[in-house]
Amino acid sequence: MMKTVFRAFGLLLLVIVVQPASASADTCGGVYTVQPGDNLSGIADRMYQDAGKWRAIHNRNMTSIGPRPEGIRVGMRLSLPCLDGQPQGLPQGPVAATPTSVSVGDSEGDSNAAASGAINLLTGDDFAPFTAGMAPGGGLLAEVVSAAMAQAAPAEGYAIHWVNDWSSHFDPLLSNALLDLGFPWYKPACDTMPDSYRCRNFFFSEPMFETLMLLFAPKDRPFEFRRDEDIEGRTLCRPAGYLTFDLDQGGRRWVADNKITLLRPQTVRECFELVAAGRADAVAVNEFTGRSVMREHGFEAQFSEMPQPLAVLGLHVVVHKSHPRAAELLDMFDTGLRGIRDSGRYQAILDDHLTRFWRGH
Repeated sequence: MMKTVFRAFGLLLLVIVVQPASASADTCGGVYTVQPGDNLSGIADRMYQDAGKWRAIHNRNMTSIGPRPEGIRVGMRLSLPCLDGQPQGLPQGPVAATPTSVSVGDSEGDSNAAASGAINLLTGDDFAPFTAGMAPGGGLLAEVVSAAMAQAAPAEGYAIHWVNDWSSHFDPLLSNALLDLGFPWYKPACDTMPDSYRCRNFFFSEPMFETLMLLFAPKDRPFEFRRDEDIEGRTLCRPAGYLTFDLDQGGRRWVADNKITLLRPQTVRECFELVAAGRADAVAVNEFTGRSVMREHGFEAQFSEMPQPLAVLGLHVVVHKSHPRAAELLDMFDTGLRGIRDSGRYQAILDDHLTRFWRGH
């Protein structure tokens, strides 16, 4: 059996192994048909006894609802995830599983920068719930990538490396083929932004996951965001190494034409601290990372997320266009990704991680 090797540059990473869950006879989750007068908050309140879980329903049904939560329609069939054993009794509800048990062990192999002869993948920490070194499986997308690579079963094996300086990933690590594939990265709208750095230099896998980019604003200094013009003149915060193309695409050109001030500290936590101190108007990050940082560092009482999304973006594996095996590697990964989707493994990984996320741990 092929071994999955996790390494970090100069560090030995803990690998988290999730044991299979045992199943009970009850069902949890299922399909809900939208009724007259419904909205996502009301559905969440009835189904989960927590109106705040509307984001979980929205995220699960993004393809049919669209980026705006008010996009539900009477008769629409919504897939409701199982969260803390709720809801029960809905049609097509899957068999409820007991919480997974987690064991932790040392990583295999040495701590060299790259595994000789293996396909080397690159990621980093502090991007919960997608990649987080101490999370089960290394995070949602770390586990998806590992499962897809195991499904693809390259003869030379593969290794996942963790480098927490995200700004070094594109250049020099991937641009010089020091490592082969990187994840998870957002893809610009390359049809309208062909000259953006990522479009010019990288090929992208099929999307592994889609998420909303949101604004997180202080409750004591709320402001309206209904049109792009509402943001002009404001100060937003997004950490260094994070994308900015969504702030320019679609004709916005907020950054390119200096229509906003953009602060770029090193971490998402620092962004929340800058906004709390009055030095910026809002934190602009994806919905999951923003909520994770608020929860972890106690900002939930001070901040709220604004309902109008900045963008809906997919997260991908990338390879530099100069890599001699670029097309082959992406085809291999995409084949593995399709394989775990067809087998149900992909959905099981998502359900496990998103259930943990919405539970708050």
